[in-house]
Amino acid sequence: MATYETLLVDRPRAGIAVARLNRPDRLNALTFQMFDELAQLAADIGEDDRVRVLVLTGAGRGFCAGLDLADAAALPDMTAARFLEGQERWSKAITAFRRLPKPVIAAVNGPAAGAGFSLALAADLRIAAPTARFNAAFIKIGLTGGDCGSSWMLPRIVGLGHAYEILLTGRQVDADEAARIGLVNRVVPAEDLLASALDTAELIAANSPLGVRLTKQMVQVNVDAPSLEAAVELENRNQTLTAGTQDMAEALLAFREKRPPAFSGR
Repeated sequence: MATYETLLVDRPRAGIAVARLNRPDRLNALTFQMFDELAQLAADIGEDDRVRVLVLTGAGRGFCAGLDLADAAALPDMTAARFLEGQERWSKAITAFRRLPKPVIAAVNGPAAGAGFSLALAADLRIAAPTARFNAAFIKIGLTGGDCGSSWMLPRIVGLGHAYEILLTGRQVDADEAARIGLVNRVVPAEDLLASALDTAELIAANSPLGVRLTKQMVQVNVDAPSLEAAVELENRNQTLTAGTQDMAEALLAFREKRPPAFSGR
């Protein structure tokens, strides 16, 4: 795995990696370098067979405060072509976590603003501390409310009405409201946040790697399925693929022997 300057990565439990955005003095605001390192992290995790689940969180008081103001100061001087090149690179870095074939859990410990909000949305599950705050900050600085995939991901998580309000106003959504509208799966005490994320990751990692991968893929495809029949066709395909694996046979044997299965990914 690559060496990062703006991220801290460790493996506290079997099959689980934790990546911390590590600029706590700036509430983990994103620099152009950090975007590149996030893209590299997603690629590294995707290729590492030892990692079955990724947990994203922030060092210190923040999850991610969006683009750092020092880097943002360069934006008005960019040509449209140069800005578009950057925008494409930044959005690919954030949405890489949604495309990652392994589940991603965001442990949101503080403000998640702008592209940091989009990073939380790109995770498959979000667990929040009471100090978590979410906002689409882009609309507040003369840009649009959609950035790094937020206009696509947010309506699918909270529905159109809530998404319109959050993206059009740029207002803060606190942890309790986030839980009420389904933006986060649950709110836990700050001191329990990482442990809760790890416990959930452990439950996921205990299942077969291919089963987990195809489940993430299936939900992402079927949320936009044109019909029930199309959705069931994909389910049938995936069940048939996994039924022929060694892991399926191992799961049945383990059930009969009253022991946890030892999945190999084959």
